[in-house]
Amino acid sequence: MRNFRLFLFGHLVSSTGTWMQQVGQDWLVLRLTDAPLPLGITLALQFSPMLVLGAWAGLIADRVDKRRLLLATQAAMAVLALVLGTLTATGAVRLWMVYALALLLGVATAFDMPARQAFVSEMVGPDRVANAVGLNSASFNSARVIGPAVAGLLIAVVGIAPAFFLNAVSYLAMIGGLLAMDTDRLYRRAAVERGRGQIRAGVRYVWATPALRSTIVLVAVVGMLGLNYRVALPLLARFAFDGGPGAYGALAAIMAAGSVAGALAVARRGRPTRALLVGSVAAFGLLSFAAALAPTIVVEAAFLFPIGAASLAFVATANSTVQLASDPEMRGRVMSLFGLVLLGSGPPSGLLSGWMAGQFGPRSILVLSGVSCVVAATVAALVGRGRAEPPAAEAGSAEQAA
Repeated sequence: MRNFRLFLFGHLVSSTGTWMQQVGQDWLVLRLTDAPLPLGITLALQFSPMLVLGAWAGLIADRVDKRRLLLATQAAMAVLALVLGTLTATGAVRLWMVYALALLLGVATAFDMPARQAFVSEMVGPDRVANAVGLNSASFNSARVIGPAVAGLLIAVVGIAPAFFLNAVSYLAMIGGLLAMDTDRLYRRAAVERGRGQIRAGVRYVWATPALRSTIVLVAVVGMLGLNYRVALPLLARFAFDGGPGAYGALAAIMAAGSVAGALAVARRGRPTRALLVGSVAAFGLLSFAAALAPTIVVEAAFLFPIGAASLAFVATANSTVQLASDPEMRGRVMSLFGLVLLGSGPPSGLLSGWMAGQFGPRSILVLSGVSCVVAATVAALVGRGRAEPPAAEAGSAEQAA
């Protein structure tokens, strides 16, 4: 499918730049402050708009042309990257500027995420959503391999600013792919008309659908307490192993390589299963315990590969489950709630992780991840034993009914 191939290529290039910027932004904050908490604050600011705007942004995605909305959000993120690069290159950057730009990036992401997730089904049709989500995740996590590795080397040799400039340029690939699409071959859904109580209707719909409710609650717990490696990795590289940006980039790239393996494994499956959803959370938690005890950076890196695979298998399986179990006219709002609990958990997670690292060291973040994920998987397995059929069956019924 030409449209999806254009999207996939643009997403790969754009996401590579995004991961370069994230590594650069994290290291810039550490260079400005040499403290863990500001890094957590930056992460909290970047994802807090999802908490405030997430549900409303999902409703917007249901109402407007998703392709045009993506063009606007991608252009806005390119401008923000260019501004941060210019401030850094000229030496004018201050911590409050990084905070402000992270917040604005979060606003753009709040609108971009539900539109981008829901747009996948418009490019491939309902029978290929699970495969497309897996391939999309593989593309995103391939960028996680390339981006941090290149950024770590670039920062060590040239400086931080080029990572931001390259990210600004990378958005042109996604913008060009969206403009080159054949709009007549999209599986468009009828736009949702304006009306009162539509966001509340989306929340009620999720809560009334068992597959959606159980999956999103699990994502909320794991996202808030378990998926905290964005804060943990730079702090481990800097304070636990006395490394520099190259060490951070290498750790992030190795974890991302594992994520690619997890994404490809999920993409091979026809439909998501509850066993994979819960099992990946349990594996992620147990591996986090092991990573917390790693004595050297080499041992740490060895654990990060399977940790990346388990975490991505969980996120991609949850994503496919939620997309397939939701009716088309509700999908934008459902995906906004999915993004709200996944990305919106970033503010409390970032602040808690930054505080814990300052009080007990960066390894304590991994202990928190292990405890929360093992407990969440145990509870989900016990609750799921009483279900008559797995989420995949419910997803199929919902899609057929639609």
